[in-house]
Amino acid sequence: MATFTTRPEIKGSFGVVASTHWIASAVGMSILEKGGNAFDAAVATGLVLQVLEPHLNGPAGDLPVIFHDAGKNETKVVCGQGPAPAAATLAHYKSEGLDLIPGNGLLSTVIPGAFDGWMLMLRDHGTMSVRDVLEPSIYYAENGQPTLPGVHSTISGLKDFFEKEWPTSYEAWVPGGNVPETGEMFRNPVLAETWKRLLKEIEGAGSREAQIDAARDCFYRGFIAEEIGKFLETTEVMDGSGSRHKGVLTADDMAGWSATLEDPLTDDYHDWTVAKTGPWGQGPVLLQSLALLRGFDIGAMEPAGPDFVHHVTEAMKLAYADREVYYGDPTFIDVPMDRLLSEDYNAARRALIGDRASFELRPGVLPGYEAQVDASMAMIEKAGIANTGIYEPTMAHLSERRGDTVHLDIIDRWGNMVAATPSGGWLQSSPMIPSLGFCLNSRAQMFWLEEGLATTLAPGKRPRTTLTPSLAFHEGRPTLAFGTPGGDQQDQWQLSLFLRLVHHGVNLQEGIDMPLFHTTHFPTSFHPRQRQPGHVMVEGNFSPETIDGLKARGHSLEVSGQWTIGRLTAAKREADGLLKAGATPRLMQAYAVGR
Repeated sequence: MATFTTRPEIKGSFGVVASTHWIASAVGMSILEKGGNAFDAAVATGLVLQVLEPHLNGPAGDLPVIFHDAGKNETKVVCGQGPAPAAATLAHYKSEGLDLIPGNGLLSTVIPGAFDGWMLMLRDHGTMSVRDVLEPSIYYAENGQPTLPGVHSTISGLKDFFEKEWPTSYEAWVPGGNVPETGEMFRNPVLAETWKRLLKEIEGAGSREAQIDAARDCFYRGFIAEEIGKFLETTEVMDGSGSRHKGVLTADDMAGWSATLEDPLTDDYHDWTVAKTGPWGQGPVLLQSLALLRGFDIGAMEPAGPDFVHHVTEAMKLAYADREVYYGDPTFIDVPMDRLLSEDYNAARRALIGDRASFELRPGVLPGYEAQVDASMAMIEKAGIANTGIYEPTMAHLSERRGDTVHLDIIDRWGNMVAATPSGGWLQSSPMIPSLGFCLNSRAQMFWLEEGLATTLAPGKRPRTTLTPSLAFHEGRPTLAFGTPGGDQQDQWQLSLFLRLVHHGVNLQEGIDMPLFHTTHFPTSFHPRQRQPGHVMVEGNFSPETIDGLKARGHSLEVSGQWTIGRLTAAKREADGLLKAGATPRLMQAYAVGR
């Protein structure tokens, strides 16, 4: 058996909070201690993460949430994923000389969704005011917080680019011409003033709910939208294409959009039911992977052994191949999820998993979708093969310049559960809007600029996001909230954790601390959309026997350093009401707290 160390599991009965930053976890717990519920705590945690980890998320980013409201006994998805603007047409992007949407700059921006998503959940399921949940963000933006190593690294790598091409970002992130050192107090006074002005404008609106709606109006139809519109009207900047472009987002786009509540997509696995977002996100790949793995005795496999890694990897290759062909915004295209999750379909697909690693990208071909499959495969072939690794951007051995994501899991004393994965609006995604103190997102890079694909760019269409929180029910009882940052790797790491919890009797912290792995066999969702056939990255924590066993099965194996993959967090409610939480030790940044 592989050897690894583990930390104690956090326990409590009052509430538990796990997030990707220790201060954010403390903020969430403080909200619970003040009498707030899990929804209040999640909103405050999410908003303060925008200040604490600006290289991973921001106010104009994206947000999916899966939650369970114990009082109403309902489980819902908050879709805070904004769609493409009205002027985001194929013709326009082609006229700009593009074959792919760049990974940064202004053409990659969709309508900001995070703020409205948080406010919608706060209004309908929380108990606290906008001021209550915004005050921690204002405090840290105004008074400062210690600069994270990742923030220092990101700004250092982009200092010269900012100075030459994005001067508003240089002024904000390199104050006085000096990159903030790790541990140095860093402030964002402009953002603090933005939130103070918002509070001033809404607090005469009346009831708590009326103030929340006024805050939504302020962001999407008031001064914040106006400032975004003014900035975009006159700003043309360099982006990843190597050319300068203006954006297409307008204040009118923002005025006509709001976040929505949706039913989750669910599927059963043994005596568990897993809830995910719909196929506008990548979440269903976890359900498809579980459907494929039902036919194998996962419990008989060593949880850090070669059989486990091989079978899970091969199942994910098949599920992610289907993601590339079929997943997209279901308000625009027909996504055949019933068939993709059916036993007949997965029995046939399961037969493709053999003893050797596959180097083929093998989507299923459903009747009626042949042309879509052919067009998708042609586009994937055109994007090509990567010559270097395509990994989760916050790993210690990689550049920090691509941006990433944060995650939080919260359960309160009443049994309300929240799993949220905010992202986008990174400091490296687009130039700072100097009058607001934040940047726009870059989620449009997940669209293709070719006709006939599930993720073809279209005005009003949601990009197929990688953001994918999870909620799970044991024997029908709301039990587990979990997730991770990590782009295309999010559902891969969550799948390993879930399988180990279900089949191998480990607790949350043991499961999180076990060695992780992922494949980049399929195209990345991020520019330049390439893939690495047969490639698998495994942590150095795996035993030599596991590593040798995977090589013997033909995998193109890359061994990372120890404790370098994944940033999982999780929270659990036992049948007796005892609450538990765990957070990854990787990068020494995530934290779980409970009492």
